[in-house]
Order: sequence, then C-alpha cells, then structure tokens
Amino acid sequence: MNNDAFLSDFRRMSEIGATENHGVDRQAATREDQQTRRWFATKAQEFGCSVKVDGIGNMFALLDWTPGAPYVLIGSHLDSQPLAGRFDGAYGVLAALHAAKELNEQVRAIQVLGGRPPKFNLAVANWFNEEGSRFAPSIMGSSVFAGLMDEKQMLDVKDSQGITVHDALDAIGFLGHDERPEVASYAEIHIEQGRILEREGISLGAVDRSWYTQKLEIEVLGEQSHTGATAMADRHDALTAAAKIILMVEAVTHDYDEEALVSSIGQMFVEPNSPIVVARRVKLVADLRSDSKDIVQGARATLLEKISALAIEHDIHINVRDFDIRPHRYYPEDGLILAEKVAADLGISIRRIQTMAGHDSVAINTIAPTVMMFIPSVDGVSHCEREFTKDEDMLTGLRALTEVARHLVEGALHD
Repeated sequence: MNNDAFLSDFRRMSEIGATENHGVDRQAATREDQQTRRWFATKAQEFGCSVKVDGIGNMFALLDWTPGAPYVLIGSHLDSQPLAGRFDGAYGVLAALHAAKELNEQVRAIQVLGGRPPKFNLAVANWFNEEGSRFAPSIMGSSVFAGLMDEKQMLDVKDSQGITVHDALDAIGFLGHDERPEVASYAEIHIEQGRILEREGISLGAVDRSWYTQKLEIEVLGEQSHTGATAMADRHDALTAAAKIILMVEAVTHDYDEEALVSSIGQMFVEPNSPIVVARRVKLVADLRSDSKDIVQGARATLLEKISALAIEHDIHINVRDFDIRPHRYYPEDGLILAEKVAADLGISIRRIQTMAGHDSVAINTIAPTVMMFIPSVDGVSHCEREFTKDEDMLTGLRALTEVARHLVEGALHD
C-alpha cells in the first residue's frame, strides 16, 4: 500500500471545490461535483477499472476478475454540504479506490502464478446525493439502488431553484443508463462525526446499528404586510411563529436524558424575504434522532401539540408533514466479527459503535450483508470547514478497509 500516493490523491481531490477555510463545497450535480466525478473516473481508469454510471447518477469503478460473478461494493459519496469539510464521504470513496488498486495488484499477481481468482468481483461506488443539501431526501442514490426509493420520483425532485435531479445530472453529463452491478456485499469506511473514538483513544469503530430518524416539514402560513405601516396587533407574522418553533425543536430535547435525543432546524425558507415586508410563509425542516423510536415519536407528539397551540395563538395556519422516516438498521453480526478480526490481525484497537448520522451503508445494508467502520474525528466536528481527521487515522482506516474487502471478495459473509 502506497501511503504517500493516497495522501497525495486526497489532497489533490480536496482542491476541487475548495473553500477559503480549508473545506469544500461540492453539492450534488453542481459544477464542482462534476469536476470531482471526472477526477474520480480518471483515477479509477488509471487503476485499471472500467467506469459505469446508472440512472440516478451513481458511479461504479469495476474490477472484473471472475466472469459472471456478483460484486463486492466498497465506497461512499463525493458530494458535500455547503461550506463542508474535506473528509465526510470523500475519504471513504478514495480509501475504497486505493484499496481496490491494492487488491487488483494482488489478484493479478496470483493469476500470473496460475492461482484462482476471488469468488466475487469488486466495485468502488460513488453514491449520488448522499448529503441531500441540494435535493431532498438525502441518501438518494444508494436508496434508489437498494429499492427503498423510486428512481422516477427521485429524478423529478426539484432543488430550491426548480431544477430537477434529472436535468441537473444531465447538465453535468452524469445521467447514466448503465446496468447496476449485482451486489454480493458492501463495506464503507467513514469519519465518525462524533467524539467517542477520539475521546477513548480507539482507532476504529465497527458500526452495529443506526439511530431512528424522523424529519418534519413545517409550513407556517401568515399574511404578508408592511413592516412599517402595519400595526402590531394586525400582523400575522409567519417568521415570528417560525422562530418560536425553532426554539421548541431545540427545547424538546430537554424532556429526555442528556444526549438521548438530538434535534435541530437545519433548513428554512422565508417568503417574500424582503426587509420591509412581514413574512407570509416560512418553510422549516426539523430533524429528530434517537436510539429509541419511542423517544422520537414522543418528541414528535409534543411538538405537534405545541405547534397546534401556537397556530391558534398567532391566528395563522401551520401545516406539518412527516417525511424521511428511517427505522433502526442493524448491521450483521458476522460483519462486526469480521471487522474485529481484521483489526486484531492488524493490531488496531476497535470498539462497537452506533451511527447517529445516516450513511449509504444504511441503505445498502437492507439488500446485502454490510460492514460499516468509523475512524476518529478531531473534536467530533462535521459538516463544517473545521472538520478534520489525522493522516495516520486515515491510513489506519485504509488498511482496515483493504483487508475487509479482501475477505469479502474471497467469500466472507457468504460462507
């Protein structure tokens, strides 16, 4: 494994869509995403892969060793949040690509000596729109691949400017038509986006389950009027009510034990968004997550009750819609044992860990045995330019992913 080559490639990739404060901005199907995808395709071809693109923009760098055999998929995503960090998703794709290069060289060397090829082929995946910042919902490409979302419906999703996924992918040249590879198993390496591994001084996390997630789309409908000429008693200010809802969403976490529930308003649109007009409409997206389904549903019920009372108090209308509900997903025990075995063989410390965030592996885990691993995040910071993971931790994760992938192509989790 050429560690210097990996780190050099990571730094080069991080230059695409780079921000002033050492982050990246490469939202799905933008020009920056296009540049990163082209870079990935070129690098994959240099490593001996053929590159395919499916109908929702997922990219696959394929290594065909055994004709007709399914593929072990490894990878993550290259798209980012606005003003995001360099590591989220992109590290996992590049680690997968370098792991594939290493395994391909090993397989070719064995074949030269007359050895048999692995049981399964290998493919590196760059999943489309994992972040969901431009097009909601998130984890779109892998969910379509897994059959959890309908491809046609997702292609019709629009961004805030009214541009559809279909047209955005077509504009950057990545609306594909290639057949999707048959998946045997999947592995993904990712930064933790939390503080547990760093705090405990552990190098690798084996993810055993994901948290229950519930989003609420909240539409506050008031009445547009003049900010200077309308008496306070005559106003039906959608933004004032929305501000109270924002505080409600934060406050509901205090009804439960510390860190049992996390919640936030991550997105807001205001109409008409003029400095001298009382807002007539505000759209909010609330995100509730917990390791307990009952806690999430209890928080939801509390919020609905308080929002209903708020609408009466302000004499406005508030519509609330459930969407993007994600149940617990449990990763297979055999995959956890495999990650732990690899860590022991490599002399890497490891612990089992939950993921509070969503990942492409959560979707693929519904159709194929999946291994999900974390490496430490400095200060647990993510989705911002300060996001950081040390080189040595990235290289440790690369070694672990390579060995997990080697076991998977040889038939692990299918014995």
